[in-house]
Amino acid sequence: MIPRLIQLPKKESFFLFGPRGTGKTTLLRAALMSGKDGKRPAYYVDLLSEEVYDHYLRQPQLLEAELLALSPRPSIVVIDEVQRLPKLLNTVHRMIEAGRWRFALTGSSARKLKKGAANLLAGRAFTMRLFPLTHLELGAQFDLDEALRWGTLPKLLELGSDTERQRYLRSYVLTYLKEEIVAEQITRRLEPFRQFLEISAQMNGKVINYAAIARDTGVDTKTVQSYFQILEDTLVGFHLPAFHASVRKSQRQAPKFYWFDSGVRRALEDTLDLPSKPGTSYYGELFEHWVILEAMRLNEYHEKGYRLSYYQTYSESEIDLVLSRGRRPPLLVEIKSTDRVDEGTVRASARMRQAFPGSRLMILSRDTVAKKFEGVECLHWQQGLKEIFQSPRRHQD
Repeated sequence: MIPRLIQLPKKESFFLFGPRGTGKTTLLRAALMSGKDGKRPAYYVDLLSEEVYDHYLRQPQLLEAELLALSPRPSIVVIDEVQRLPKLLNTVHRMIEAGRWRFALTGSSARKLKKGAANLLAGRAFTMRLFPLTHLELGAQFDLDEALRWGTLPKLLELGSDTERQRYLRSYVLTYLKEEIVAEQITRRLEPFRQFLEISAQMNGKVINYAAIARDTGVDTKTVQSYFQILEDTLVGFHLPAFHASVRKSQRQAPKFYWFDSGVRRALEDTLDLPSKPGTSYYGELFEHWVILEAMRLNEYHEKGYRLSYYQTYSESEIDLVLSRGRRPPLLVEIKSTDRVDEGTVRASARMRQAFPGSRLMILSRDTVAKKFEGVECLHWQQGLKEIFQSPRRHQD
């Protein structure tokens, strides 16, 4: 198994959220369930098993009775896909309160838990998130063009041909519709939602126009907004809000939306067989998407605590990524897919920097030669991400 960046709590109970296929179960089995002498120090409850699900659906309190009967007591109890049975969390909560048990709870959807008993665990279980593989985790196996084309879900490493990768990603999309949307009865009308999924993939990284999407899908604006919330609740995408020094005012401007993986996005928009060549606008979109995904993942894994947003002027000039934290001047990041940055590349960005006194501006690209023009740092995207998220020196601190 590829070592993951995430640092699981060693003594506390925790939720581990992440979309299907990101490796939650594999990670926990490797970290918690392979003890000395081949024994398994963890007790595993798989709620994807219909038999197990039905067993606890009828009597969730059986979990406590079964655990109390175990000897020796397991070091931790793993409950996989806990969102399928939120009321089981009442039992979990009671056992954590007793101070004798530790739980690892995985989930691929926060939607049911928001409406269920998960609030009972507030402050009693850490919340962690697992994402598709980062370039750091892939190490020598990482290839940028492959990541842009197929994404980085762990299963892809086992597949040897483009045909297999296409089949897997298309199947992933169908599985999402079947298991997360239909089975959980999240939306009653599936056909408009199918259309919305394709449109949301095509609009990936663009400012959301709810009214236009509503017209294209034949539903009202509020329904479109609820569809985006479904994607966020089922962990397959996230909103990138518009930047404003006031969080309240930033919520007045439309956000952007990004899918959690470029391969899944391309499967939804049916472009998996479309080549993405450097120098094209499509390649630029994929590259920007990739860098923003990596920034979001590394921000989480390294616990940097940045608030991520974008900035757009009235003339629609943009700064792709604004990283802010507290009262410090924000860190501005422009993303360019070019392999050669020159003074002309930075000119427009440097002008926009004037709206952020004291801020630091980086341009991240594929150019391997570090440069500096007009106070703008131009770095290869990997070096830039390392400087932001791995360097012990905090910018502007």
